[in-house]
Amino acid sequence: MDGLKTNIMWGGRFSRSPSELMERFNASVDYDQRLAEHDIRASMAHASMLADTEIISMSDAEALLDGLQTVLTEVRNGSFNWKISLEDVHMNIENRLRELIGPVAGRLHTARSRNDQVATDFRLYIRDTIDQFDHMLAELQFAFARKAEMHYDLIMPGFTHLQPAQPITFGHHLMAYVEMLARDRGRFLDAKQRLNECPLGAAALAGTSFPINRDKTSLALGFSRPTANSLDSVSDRDFVLETLSVATICSTHLSRFAEEMVIWTTPQFGFLNLSDAWTTGSSIMPQKRNPDAAELVRAKVGRIAGAFQSLILVMKALPLAYSKDMQEDKEVTFDALDNFATSLGAMVGMVDNMEPVPERMISAAGCGFSTATDLADWLVKELKLPFRDAHNITGQIIVLAESRGCDIKDLSLPELRDIAPCIPENIFSVLSVENSVNSKTSYGGTAPHHVREMAQNWIARLENRT
Repeated sequence: MDGLKTNIMWGGRFSRSPSELMERFNASVDYDQRLAEHDIRASMAHASMLADTEIISMSDAEALLDGLQTVLTEVRNGSFNWKISLEDVHMNIENRLRELIGPVAGRLHTARSRNDQVATDFRLYIRDTIDQFDHMLAELQFAFARKAEMHYDLIMPGFTHLQPAQPITFGHHLMAYVEMLARDRGRFLDAKQRLNECPLGAAALAGTSFPINRDKTSLALGFSRPTANSLDSVSDRDFVLETLSVATICSTHLSRFAEEMVIWTTPQFGFLNLSDAWTTGSSIMPQKRNPDAAELVRAKVGRIAGAFQSLILVMKALPLAYSKDMQEDKEVTFDALDNFATSLGAMVGMVDNMEPVPERMISAAGCGFSTATDLADWLVKELKLPFRDAHNITGQIIVLAESRGCDIKDLSLPELRDIAPCIPENIFSVLSVENSVNSKTSYGGTAPHHVREMAQNWIARLENRT
């Protein structure tokens, strides 16, 4: 007899239930149950609207709302019994509602479809997740800015091509990530603004003949407006793709600093120390302190970017409107955004925990002729030379220093004047790393007073969450 049971969600069209494999293959409840609270919230708004428009009676609406509140309580306390045979979160909730209040539960699905239902639930979920990310990103910005304020004048080498380039301050380096994260927050908020339209009421694809009030449900759920086209309403997953795209960009920013932490905590660099809280040991080498948290943050980009790629490949050739392919949108998205949230939390912890090693940073700051550009700039300002001439003279000086196995500041004045007789005696004043960073007073430069001011400004903004 079991083989003759029809599935309750498909009604009388089918006379047999699906095969066991098809049932498992088709089900999404194992992962989409995390949308339960959003689904119940949207159902409550829908039930209230149906009553207000007199599509259902007020007494039916009250029964629906009371039953949905009971289901919500069960979901929150973990007593809800999820059934794979009911396929997804929506039908599990509707079935439980029927068990609680009887046939009136069937009125809840009036003037809607699972197509607009899941589109609404998923938008609510993504919107809430973006709010969570904005808070976490602000916390990470604060951690960077606070650490930058503490070390606004700590000199370290700045790199291009991972080669010593010019001296900067550690605070200046950290503030670069504050700016990156600000752009990430802006992108998330842009995505939130675009997704904040309500698909509920689009039904399966064509809208509905019932006299619903989509403005009411949109307002009740905190959306800016209803979506304008029913086909687009149920077939759009741009809001997921855009969120994954922003998470991918942001995770690359996290990965870049994670990579620097991995490099800087090596004995060869020795710029940073991380405590036991964010490192691990080796099962065979007792001396090891591995920056595993940073390495995992670096690796998570693959999963996050992979989710974006996975979903865009699902969506790339789907005709309008809904296809079952779109069920593949949630599992990869949940995984990616979970891992992104974990990476953000780990990065906040590591930034708070890390301690620079000033003597190693300062010592390295002067290596590799890092003040050569300052020398060329000084020749331009002091002797009014064209920059290209000054660049050429500085290059010759570097060649001489390399041949002597010393730094520029260790050359004698006669040796320098053999290259350029016009070089004055006070040339050596420009060759210190302290002079180099202090001279970078242009807006956005590494001059310590600029760095401290920028860090303090950001700290004030972040404390007020503006």
